[in-house]
Amino acid sequence: MGIALVTGASTGIGKATAVRLSREPGTELVLVARREPLLRELAESLPCPASVLAVDLTAADAPERVRAHLEAEHGGRLDLLVNNAGAAWRGTFGEDGYANVKQNMDLNFDAVVRLTEALLPLLRASAPSAIVNVASTAGRVARAGTGAYSASKFALAGWSDSLYAEEKPHGVHVGMVLPGFIETEGFPATELKAKALTRWIVSKPENVAAAIYEAGPGGKPERYVPRGYALAAVARIVAPRMVRRILTGGAASSLTTSTGAEAGNS
Repeated sequence: MGIALVTGASTGIGKATAVRLSREPGTELVLVARREPLLRELAESLPCPASVLAVDLTAADAPERVRAHLEAEHGGRLDLLVNNAGAAWRGTFGEDGYANVKQNMDLNFDAVVRLTEALLPLLRASAPSAIVNVASTAGRVARAGTGAYSASKFALAGWSDSLYAEEKPHGVHVGMVLPGFIETEGFPATELKAKALTRWIVSKPENVAAAIYEAGPGGKPERYVPRGYALAAVARIVAPRMVRRILTGGAASSLTTSTGAEAGNS
């Protein structure tokens, strides 16, 4: 498969994605996150070659550091970029204001755009190649208390659609994965899994990893995880009044987001 770079690779979806990709013949992995010990532990457990880079993707020099690592360790080649690193900080706009919006945007959108800009020449040179942006169903439907997170994922979804059209002539496929509630380190989902009514809406990182493969090397434009979450996005368009009524109900307001503040860029 070639050189694949996964951000937020130390735990959760990123770790599961690295494990999934490592099974493909000819794969070399680049594991990026903040916690180097976890990255090295993962790299040593994989059946394919893997290098690690501990970096905070919101740092000003992060994109240049990642590109320099690729050039030094992998000959400047990149066949797959998985932009998975992300986090969610809850808070209402009236209470937490722009500061909360900014911290969500800094990691979930700006860091993705900056890294992709730095690595796009490598992806074009390696074409056919692929980018997978891990968004969220919160990037299609927003709830109270998660507006800042949703804004960052809405932005990522819109940018991904445009980037797909722009990069197709260059041989770079852009796919997107929109997870719902995923059981991770930052989101154990204990309460949701305890109830039969809500247990079905919680999925596992391995299912997202499979979707990432489909949206990358598999060439799919986008995948919801679980697949049924696509109905929420459709309902938001065809029946906005109904969706808003549901999302302002008591049950909806008690739900947490699909990623916790430690998920992704850890």
